[in-house]
Amino acid sequence: MKAPTNKRMVLAAALVAALAFGLAGSPVAAQATEAVGGTVTDTSRAGNANVAGLPRIQQQGDVSYVSGGVGQDESTALERARTHWPLSMQFIGPGSDFLADVHVLIVDAHNNEVLQADSLGPFMLVKLRPGRYTVHATHKDRDQTKTVSIASKGSTQAAFYWSVE
Repeated sequence: MKAPTNKRMVLAAALVAALAFGLAGSPVAAQATEAVGGTVTDTSRAGNANVAGLPRIQQQGDVSYVSGGVGQDESTALERARTHWPLSMQFIGPGSDFLADVHVLIVDAHNNEVLQADSLGPFMLVKLRPGRYTVHATHKDRDQTKTVSIASKGSTQAAFYWSVE
């Protein structure tokens, strides 16, 4: 008779621990403790009050961006968020493999650098002002360039494909 009671207690304790851990890692907990984010090089989610699973939003000058998508949760969150960002980029390698560590340089129509960052996964979302930009994406010394136009409403998508590793 003691075995079922002990099993129930262990299951109840595990459930309580799982719920506590889930709440502690949520954006709600970050807001409740008034956690403040880190720097441009901070790749953690600390202080991020974003949608669950979305990596930390970074800031470079007046440009905000987020990159990642290595895990299923991040990938799903980034795919859902794509339409809410002026520029959405995806990096794909041979065999439709997702790529990370893509160096991204974005310049405006006057050739002024707007963003220079490394993607932490196959997705990068960028908040840019309306205008025309050139995106330079480099993976393993192979460069690609695309021109994108950002409208005042909506989202522009750009996909970069590398056929050889």
